[in-house]
Amino acid sequence: MKNKETIILGIDPGTTIMGFGIIKVVNKQMEFILLNELILKKYDDHYLRLKKIFERTIQLIDTYNPDEIAIEAPFFGKNVQSMLKLGRAQGVAMAAGLSREVSITEYAPKKIKMAITGNGNASKEQVAKMLQNMLQLKKLPKNLDATDGLAAAVCHFYNKGKVASGKSYTGWGAFVKQNEKRVKK
Repeated sequence: MKNKETIILGIDPGTTIMGFGIIKVVNKQMEFILLNELILKKYDDHYLRLKKIFERTIQLIDTYNPDEIAIEAPFFGKNVQSMLKLGRAQGVAMAAGLSREVSITEYAPKKIKMAITGNGNASKEQVAKMLQNMLQLKKLPKNLDATDGLAAAVCHFYNKGKVASGKSYTGWGAFVKQNEKRVKK
């Protein structure tokens, strides 16, 4: 990454709020670019929410031209329906990135928290405060889904070049090759 500028889009996929953040890395130094969220609870139709996630992710890619996307993997909860919806949200965001041939890496929530705070069980508030200090953010958003998205991008920056940083895909071909058992022929 010598003198090369790398832009990383971090996404915290959700079906009520999708959080996202963008950082720029120049000479191994992080610079804050964007922190925001897409509010989806106002849409009753789940499929419309997925469409909005796809469109917003495409818009972010086309506007900021990220070199890489870091996405938070859904955590395994007890509610199967919630997991299914989260997985769909993540899949739609990944599909948007793959359609623009942007490299994607997914990280477990604990790995992201560990990278930011040093504690895999840190609260959303602790993660947000650490990011605020790291990136000199003037104020934090009301919903911390946005800082969770930013945390994914920062986690990716810290884990770049390390072995086993998460699952990574460079395009549909790579995804299919790494997931042959999941592909129906």
